[in-house]
Parts: sequence; C-alpha cells; structure tokens
Amino acid sequence: MSEQPINNKKLRHMINFPYKNPTLPVPERVCDLLSRMTIEEKIAQLTGGGTGDIYNTEFLNDPRKMDKALSNGINSIHQSYADIKAIVENRNIIQRYLVEKTRLGIPALFIDEGLHGMMCKEATVFPQAIGLACSWDTDLFEKIFAIVAHEMRSRGTHVAFSPVIDVCRDPRWGRVEETYGEDPYLNGMLGSAAVRGLQGSSDGKIGPRNVAATLKHFAGHGQPEGGQNQAPANYSDRVLYETHFQPFKICIDRSKPLCIMPSYNEIDGVPSHANEKLLKDVLRNEFGFDGIIVCDFFAVHHLYNRHFVASNDLEAAELAFNSGVQCEFPYSEGFKYLPDLLNDGRIKLSDIDMAVSQFLKLKFELGLFENPYVNTDSAIKTSIRNEHREAALTAARESIVLLKNDNILPLPKDKYGKIAVIGPCAQDTFLGGYSGEPYYSVSLLDGIRSKAGTFSEILFAQGCRLTANLSDSHANWKSDTVIFPSREENMLFIDEAVRVAQKADIVILAIGENEHLCREAWSQNHIGDNSTLDLFGQQDDLARAIAATGKPVVVYLVNGRPLSINFLVQNSSAIIEGWYMGQETGTAAADIIFGDINPSGKLTITFPKSAGQLPMYYNHKPSAQFLNYLSEDTQPIFPFGHGLSYTTFEYSEISLSSNTMKSDETITVSIDISNTGIMDGDEIVQLYIRDKFSSVTRPVKELKDFARISFEADETKTVSFTIDKSRLVFLDKNMNYTVEPGEFDIMIGRSSADVKTATICVE
Repeated sequence: MSEQPINNKKLRHMINFPYKNPTLPVPERVCDLLSRMTIEEKIAQLTGGGTGDIYNTEFLNDPRKMDKALSNGINSIHQSYADIKAIVENRNIIQRYLVEKTRLGIPALFIDEGLHGMMCKEATVFPQAIGLACSWDTDLFEKIFAIVAHEMRSRGTHVAFSPVIDVCRDPRWGRVEETYGEDPYLNGMLGSAAVRGLQGSSDGKIGPRNVAATLKHFAGHGQPEGGQNQAPANYSDRVLYETHFQPFKICIDRSKPLCIMPSYNEIDGVPSHANEKLLKDVLRNEFGFDGIIVCDFFAVHHLYNRHFVASNDLEAAELAFNSGVQCEFPYSEGFKYLPDLLNDGRIKLSDIDMAVSQFLKLKFELGLFENPYVNTDSAIKTSIRNEHREAALTAARESIVLLKNDNILPLPKDKYGKIAVIGPCAQDTFLGGYSGEPYYSVSLLDGIRSKAGTFSEILFAQGCRLTANLSDSHANWKSDTVIFPSREENMLFIDEAVRVAQKADIVILAIGENEHLCREAWSQNHIGDNSTLDLFGQQDDLARAIAATGKPVVVYLVNGRPLSINFLVQNSSAIIEGWYMGQETGTAAADIIFGDINPSGKLTITFPKSAGQLPMYYNHKPSAQFLNYLSEDTQPIFPFGHGLSYTTFEYSEISLSSNTMKSDETITVSIDISNTGIMDGDEIVQLYIRDKFSSVTRPVKELKDFARISFEADETKTVSFTIDKSRLVFLDKNMNYTVEPGEFDIMIGRSSADVKTATICVE
C-alpha cells in the first residue's frame, strides 16, 4: 500500500519544512522537528498505546475517537495478535491518520514481542529461548533473528522486545524458559548474535528489513527471591557486576542494541525503574549505552501500587523519568503527568527533549517519514518463505539435547514392530510463552508417525492430562484461569496407557510441561512460578506405571524449566530434552530419535535433583556445594554444558603456546579432538578458567569461550582458543578490575563436569 497525498489544506504547507526533507542529515531533521513541537506533542512521543484500545475496530472507524487519542501523535503502539491482513490494514489506518491528520505528521513506532519468533498469528515459531540456547550456535542465532526481524518489518513492526538475556539462577521462576540459561558469558554472546540478527548490523544501524532490538531486563531479574517473578534481587554489587550485568555489557560492546528495558524487581531496596544509579551511573556512564531506556509494561505504575516508593502515579512518573526511563508502555498512567511535573520544576525540559530526540532519530533512520505504510501481499510472501521453515527445522535439530542413552538410540528402523507414543506432550505441540501461532506445527506424535509409520505400527495413549482447558498455544499462555484434571480422571488415562504399552515393543514417553505450568506470572490470578521442580500432576504415576511394564522406555521431555527427573534417570533407557522446539518439533525429534540427525545440543542450565538443592549452578564459589545434605548429595542430575552424541569424541591433552604470561600478553591453548565413531556430528567445545588463589573468592570455573565444530566420522581437528587479559580479569576487594599474578587452571571439555586441565602462571 503506497502513501496517499495529504488533503488537509492546513497541513500542506508543512511539506516544505526541513524535517520533511529526506536529503538532510538526520540530526538536522530532528532539531527542526523538535523546535516545532508543543510540550503536549513532545509528551505524546514518550507514551504508547496498547493493543486492546487502538486496534479496536470501533476505534479505527471513529474519527472522533482517533482525534481524541492521537491528535498530538503517539510514540508507539504495541503488539497485535491478529492475522497478517488485519495487522497490516490496521497499522496503515493508524499511520495514515498520524501522517495526514496530525499537525506535524509524525508516524508511530509499532512494537512486537520477538522472543522466538514474532508473537502473532501466521508467524514462524522457532524453539523457545532456553531450548534455542542449547544449540550454542551464534551464527544460527543471527540467522534466526534476522528472519524474525524480516517477518516483523514486513508487517510494519519497528521495535522488537527481545532478546531476554537475564541470567537465570533459579529454575522455579516461570520465566526461565525465556532466558538463555545460567551463564553470563554465554548469555551475552548469544544475546549479541540475536541483536545483530534483529538490527542487521553490529554498529547500531537498522537495516531496511530489520528492527530495533530491546535487551531485557536490567538487572537481576533471573534470580528472584523464592523464584517468584518480580520478587527482590538483593545481591551484592560483586554479584551484579560479575553475573547479572555482564551479558548487557557484552551486548552493548559487541552489538549496540537500540533499546534496553529495566527489570520489574528491586535491588538493595530500589526498584529498577526508579534506580538512577542503575540506569544512569552504570548503564549510561560506565557501560556507555547511548540508546533508549524503555519501560516494561505497567512498571511505572508498579512504583506506586507494588513497590510503594511513590504515593501516586504522578510521583511514580517523576521517579522513573528522573531515574532515566524515557517512555511509558503500554499506556500512559504516569507519564501523562509529565507536563505538570515540568511546570512544577520537578523534571527538566532538557531531559524531555533528549528522550524525544532519540525517538525521532529512530523514526527518521527507519525511514518512516518517507515510507510509513506496509503491504499485505509482501508480508504474506515474507512469512511463508521456505527458508524460514528450514531455519526453524535446523534450529530444532541443533537444540535438542540427548541427556542419557543406554545404547538404545538411535532406534533402528527395522527392529521395533510396534512403537507406543505415550504422554500428555505427544499429541499437542506446546510452543512456550510469548509464542506466535504458526501456519502449521508438527507434534511429536505426527513426526514419529511420518518418520516410522511405514516400518512400524505407531500406537498412542494420552497417558494423563496436564491441564484441562487447553486450546491454541497463545491462549494457553495468556489465559488466567487454569483448570486441572482430577486424579481419578488421570488414573483412567494411565490405565489405558499401560494397556497400550503392553502391546508395544518400545515406549516413547512424552512428558513435562505446557504453557500453563511454566510461564510469566504477572498477577495473583495468573501465576507461573513453582515451588518444586518435580513432574506436575500424575506424571510421576504415569512414569512408574510404564516402567513397571518392563518395556524399554525412551523419555522425551517437553518443558520450560529443568525438571527433577530422578526416577526417570534410573528407570529409562534414554532421555531426550526437547524443551519447546517450535513448529518443527515432531520432525526434528523424529530425525534425532531414528538417527537421521546426530544430536548435538548441550545444556545451558543445570538440572538439580530437587528444589531443595537450589540455588545450583556450575560457576559457584568453592565453599558452596562443599557438604552434602542429610537427604541427598549436592551433585546435579545433569551439569551445565552436558549433552550426548551418537558418535564419540576423544579429547587430547591441552597444548599451551607458553606456560607463563604477563597480564598484557596472550597465550594460545589448543586441543586435538577426534570423532572416533562412525557417524558425522557436531561437538560443542567449552573453555573454562579458574583463578586458583585470589584476594577475593572466585568461582570454581567460569565459561570463557566455546566453539561449535562439525566433524566427519574418523576426523580429527585442532581447536584453539586465545587467553588474554579479558579472560582473566575480575573485581578485587576495592571493586577495581584487575588481573592478579598467580596460577590459573585452563579447562577444555565437553561439559562443565568433563574437562581436560592445564595450568598457566600469570606473572
């Protein structure tokens, strides 16, 4: 749809204003436009509109309502869950009003969630973040998020609320599924790749098919007290800098994201949206972030009604704005008072002008003043491209993790005449939170039937139900009310499953979670955190009943958080971690199960034996996990970095270019890795470092680099890493970055618990 000529005579004279001239430099256009704006028009550029109000058909067809809401313009409008045709048409209506009917003709930004695909109908759905991270593939990340950006931009989206780079150190938290796991370095590297894909560059420029990225959530959000969403994250400055700040610093340095979103939680008694030290001193001054600080949904209002650091929304707006928050989403509950605060001298006009200028700059650089509209046909063609489906399949194949295998996998295609696929995660394809709705999806059951149906009879039993009010994926995640089936109902399903298993030669048991059971909790009637990591409902009864049949059992997990699956580890022949693998779940899973693809994913988060072991993460301090509990030891079920293959990789001893180095020098560490099996495969090689003795306590090991390497059968490759100051530096007693002389263990291996070690001395 092309831009239509302006008919309003009062607005025609403005066409010749400098800010309308696309040949002028953007700073000149911004300066000219800003000089012409009233305070009301400026404030409008710092507030947003939500889906329910502005995408409402009645609103879009009523000029009086549009005049009332949009006459001064608007910063942005948030996600629409509609189909492509409706999104494009509605956005064009809104843009046409803003461009042609408002005094200055400033178009709006449109914002969408992009955690693992565009969150709307008819969009490609990739593996959920925690699953995708298990690929450890930065090139794949960049490719996938470039696709996400392309689908978004074709529908008129300009800003993505993605990626989530919170370091998760408590898997009871329902948002663990949105993160890349427990390691700050890995999260930063994967997040940087996602930003490059979304924005189309590493220098902060937005490509013509790309969108602005938004890093979430600064900071400490992934380790809330009690594992409860939005709970305090009261940690020392050392923990914040070395763990929770680190991914953001990496992304800022490597990829220059356009936006960063503060977290809901408080740190040391100060909520992040009212934390001037966090947003100005650390983010702006120390880390050099010069982009836009955007509000999380309703977070300004939370300063008033949840944190109680403000007595009303006006005070909340004052706190947030003066702390560095530059706009309020999705509605203006607090920022509508900015004119009053300005008149009272409680905020500065220069801060308003700076924030408005940054948004205007983004709109000019996106080309919205020249090309504000989008085209339905183009958007549809973009979303049905074969390469997008192929990328979703590749991502799922690379992200699946083989946790255990007693030499039963891959399943031979001529061995099992009857295969029983049993469990609540077999027939339904669960996609995880913040998911779009794809044109199609392949369930685990469908994938196995398609792959094995010609040589095996595929039997199915529900096994049990997780929740009783399932519909489409988006509704599962969004619905407040969750209805649980009765134990009696599920025991009937289990009896049926046992009868089916007894007829089969082998059982594939698909269990775990759905979008009701692991999700963002945002109100008392919309919860998603859990006090336990055990299998939910009657799934443990189902697992025990199937194991009692004596049939070999392959477990396929579908879940958003690590689960304490102690019984299954002892009573199954193989365990596959499938997380939420997106629209290609079944195809990728069947490819792995039957050996057409060699599994290569590695865990990015530790699997504890129980919630009682928490917190549990690989890079703990030496005194942690030192003594066992009375009831169990302190070892995990599966460690960070763990993941098996159908082939075997042998690691040589580590070779060092030198045993000693000065802090301003570098050392090359190398290791020969051989694929000694008969199958091609990828290995994720992990480099860890430990400062053996230091003036402050240091973790027992820290991930400092990694490489995903493809090997042909019987092939040997030399993998090398460079050790320099950046790998060895830490914060001393006075919180200054330093490299202390002494010994460092250099570890290279297939997981955090399986490494080769060499020692260097820093002089």
